[in-house]
Amino acid sequence: MDYNELGNKLNELLKLENEPVAIKWSVKEPENIEKEEGKSRFCAKLKKAMEGEMFYATLEEEECMGGARYSGLKDMREYPANAQSGAFMIPRGLYKNIPAVQRARENETYINPGIFTAVVFAPLNKAAFEADVVFILCKAKQGMEILHANAYDSGEHGLGADAAPICSSMAATPYMAGKITYGFGDVAARQSMDINQEDIMVSIPGSELSRIVSNLEEMRTKILFQEE
Repeated sequence: MDYNELGNKLNELLKLENEPVAIKWSVKEPENIEKEEGKSRFCAKLKKAMEGEMFYATLEEEECMGGARYSGLKDMREYPANAQSGAFMIPRGLYKNIPAVQRARENETYINPGIFTAVVFAPLNKAAFEADVVFILCKAKQGMEILHANAYDSGEHGLGADAAPICSSMAATPYMAGKITYGFGDVAARQSMDINQEDIMVSIPGSELSRIVSNLEEMRTKILFQEE
């Protein structure tokens, strides 16, 4: 089953309202995919892909410092001191002081810089590439079923993300850890994406997608997961 079929099957099994997004990191700019026009934030790129666009973005198309840093397109040490310290976030209300910012960053995941040149985004059911991470915006019940599907044959627990930027928690973390990650997103991303208050987020490593879909199908034959 290819990624397009898996995307359609996932939509069918979970009755998703939002199209899952396939994300792929690339060491060079893809030749068969259009480059994003203009600049946007990493989270806005996810929204574009949810709405049907397929494109790739380089550092030039990334509008957000966090998006560039966490996706591995720019080294944090290349930013000015105000950005490295996180001082700019304090007046915005994200943290009380610089020590809090620094402690938070110690626990945030990012892709190592200097490896990848581009990040590719596409609706999963249209992706013409093998996804590294599949991002899903969904209701709590749908997220719960994905987590049950993860544990169904493995007994494993997913990783819970807190208020870290979603370019870190919902993209870099599942990429680096290779584990299903769930969370609520951060305030800036939720505002930028203009998403419903009740929606949550789940990211699946691409290598785990086929197993999750297969488990969801089998679970639908069991008492607790039969459709009402």
